[in-house]
Amino acid sequence: MNQKVTLIITSLLSMLLLTFHLADDITRGFEKGGLSNLTAVPIVVAWLCGTLVLAERRSGYVIILLASLLGLAVPVIHMKGKGIGEIARSSGGFFFAWTILAIGVTALFSVILCVLGLWRTSGRTGLAPRSSSQ
Repeated sequence: MNQKVTLIITSLLSMLLLTFHLADDITRGFEKGGLSNLTAVPIVVAWLCGTLVLAERRSGYVIILLASLLGLAVPVIHMKGKGIGEIARSSGGFFFAWTILAIGVTALFSVILCVLGLWRTSGRTGLAPRSSSQ
Protein backbone atom coordinates (compact mmCIF):
# COMPACT_ATOMS: atom_id res chain seq x y z
CA MET A 1 0.00 0.00 0.00
CA ASN A 2 1.46 3.38 -0.90
CA GLN A 3 1.85 6.31 1.51
CA LYS A 4 -1.03 8.28 -0.02
CA VAL A 5 -3.57 5.53 0.62
CA THR A 6 -2.15 4.82 4.07
CA LEU A 7 -2.35 8.49 5.05
CA ILE A 8 -5.94 8.74 3.78
CA ILE A 9 -6.94 5.68 5.81
CA THR A 10 -5.22 6.78 9.04
CA SER A 11 -6.56 10.31 8.68
CA LEU A 12 -10.12 9.08 8.14
CA LEU A 13 -9.77 6.70 11.08
CA SER A 14 -8.58 9.55 13.30
CA MET A 15 -11.60 11.63 12.30
CA LEU A 16 -13.98 8.77 13.00
CA LEU A 17 -12.41 8.04 16.36
CA LEU A 18 -12.40 11.71 17.34
CA THR A 19 -16.09 12.11 16.54
CA PHE A 20 -16.86 8.94 18.55
CA HIS A 21 -14.78 10.36 21.37
CA LEU A 22 -16.51 13.75 21.29
CA ALA A 23 -19.90 12.02 21.40
CA ASP A 24 -18.68 9.92 24.35
CA ASP A 25 -17.45 13.06 26.15
CA ILE A 26 -20.87 14.66 25.64
CA THR A 27 -22.76 11.63 26.95
CA ARG A 28 -20.48 11.43 30.02
CA GLY A 29 -20.91 15.13 30.75
CA PHE A 30 -17.31 16.21 30.06
CA GLU A 31 -18.67 18.45 27.31
CA LYS A 32 -21.91 20.35 27.77
CA GLY A 33 -23.35 19.24 24.45
CA GLY A 34 -24.34 22.73 23.33
CA LEU A 35 -23.70 24.74 20.21
CA SER A 36 -20.03 25.09 21.14
CA ASN A 37 -19.54 21.45 20.18
CA LEU A 38 -20.52 22.28 16.61
CA THR A 39 -17.11 23.93 16.17
CA ALA A 40 -15.92 20.38 15.60
CA VAL A 41 -17.95 20.22 12.37
CA PRO A 42 -15.96 22.79 10.32
CA ILE A 43 -12.72 21.42 11.78
CA VAL A 44 -13.54 17.89 10.62
CA VAL A 45 -14.78 19.20 7.25
CA ALA A 46 -11.48 21.06 6.73
CA TRP A 47 -9.66 17.88 7.75
CA LEU A 48 -11.75 15.88 5.26
CA CYS A 49 -10.93 18.37 2.50
CA GLY A 50 -7.24 18.15 3.30
CA THR A 51 -7.45 14.36 3.26
CA LEU A 52 -9.67 13.71 0.26
CA VAL A 53 -9.57 16.81 -1.93
CA LEU A 54 -6.00 18.02 -1.40
CA ALA A 55 -4.31 14.63 -1.13
CA GLU A 56 -0.59 14.71 -1.95
CA ARG A 57 -0.56 18.52 -2.16
CA ARG A 58 1.49 20.53 0.29
CA SER A 59 -1.66 22.29 1.58
CA GLY A 60 -3.32 18.91 2.18
CA TYR A 61 -0.31 17.66 4.13
CA VAL A 62 -0.30 20.83 6.25
CA ILE A 63 -4.02 20.57 7.03
CA ILE A 64 -3.72 16.89 7.96
CA LEU A 65 -0.58 17.60 10.01
CA LEU A 66 -2.25 20.36 12.04
CA ALA A 67 -5.42 18.34 12.59
CA SER A 68 -3.42 15.25 13.57
CA LEU A 69 -1.42 17.28 16.08
CA LEU A 70 -4.72 18.45 17.58
CA GLY A 71 -5.87 14.84 17.65
CA LEU A 72 -2.64 13.86 19.35
CA ALA A 73 -3.46 16.30 22.15
CA VAL A 74 -6.64 14.38 23.07
CA PRO A 75 -4.92 11.40 24.75
CA VAL A 76 -2.46 13.70 26.48
CA ILE A 77 -5.23 15.90 27.90
CA HIS A 78 -7.31 12.94 29.06
CA MET A 79 -4.42 10.99 30.55
CA LYS A 80 -3.31 14.03 32.56
CA GLY A 81 -6.81 14.64 33.91
CA LYS A 82 -8.15 13.34 37.18
CA GLY A 83 -10.58 10.44 37.22
CA ILE A 84 -9.41 8.58 34.12
CA GLY A 85 -9.26 5.37 36.16
CA GLU A 86 -12.83 5.85 37.39
CA ILE A 87 -14.03 6.43 33.83
CA ALA A 88 -12.20 3.33 32.60
CA ARG A 89 -13.93 1.22 35.28
CA SER A 90 -17.38 2.63 34.47
CA SER A 91 -19.86 1.35 31.93
CA GLY A 92 -18.37 1.87 28.48
CA GLY A 93 -14.99 2.59 30.01
CA PHE A 94 -13.19 0.14 27.77
CA PHE A 95 -14.45 1.95 24.66
CA PHE A 96 -13.44 5.31 26.19
CA ALA A 97 -9.91 4.14 27.00
CA TRP A 98 -9.49 2.25 23.71
CA THR A 99 -10.65 5.26 21.69
CA ILE A 100 -8.11 7.52 23.42
CA LEU A 101 -5.28 5.09 22.69
CA ALA A 102 -6.41 4.50 19.09
CA ILE A 103 -6.64 8.27 18.47
CA GLY A 104 -3.06 8.60 19.70
CA VAL A 105 -1.82 5.84 17.41
CA THR A 106 -3.62 6.99 14.25
CA ALA A 107 -2.85 10.67 14.84
CA LEU A 108 0.86 10.06 15.46
CA PHE A 109 1.10 7.80 12.42
CA SER A 110 -0.62 10.50 10.33
CA VAL A 111 1.88 13.07 11.63
CA ILE A 112 4.77 10.82 10.56
CA LEU A 113 3.27 10.26 7.10
CA CYS A 114 2.61 14.00 6.67
CA VAL A 115 6.19 14.87 7.58
CA LEU A 116 7.44 12.29 5.07
CA GLY A 117 5.07 13.65 2.42
CA LEU A 118 6.12 17.24 3.06
CA TRP A 119 9.75 16.22 2.92
CA ARG A 120 9.16 14.43 -0.38
CA THR A 121 7.40 17.48 -1.89
CA SER A 122 9.81 20.08 -0.49
CA GLY A 123 11.91 20.05 -3.66
CA ARG A 124 8.97 21.14 -5.77
CA THR A 125 7.75 24.73 -5.78
CA GLY A 126 4.53 23.93 -7.58
CA LEU A 127 5.02 26.93 -9.87
CA ALA A 128 6.87 25.36 -12.75
CA PRO A 129 5.46 22.43 -14.68
CA ARG A 130 7.13 19.12 -14.11
CA SER A 131 9.38 18.04 -16.92
CA SER A 132 8.46 14.79 -18.55
CA SER A 133 11.04 12.43 -19.94
CA GLN A 134 10.56 11.88 -23.65
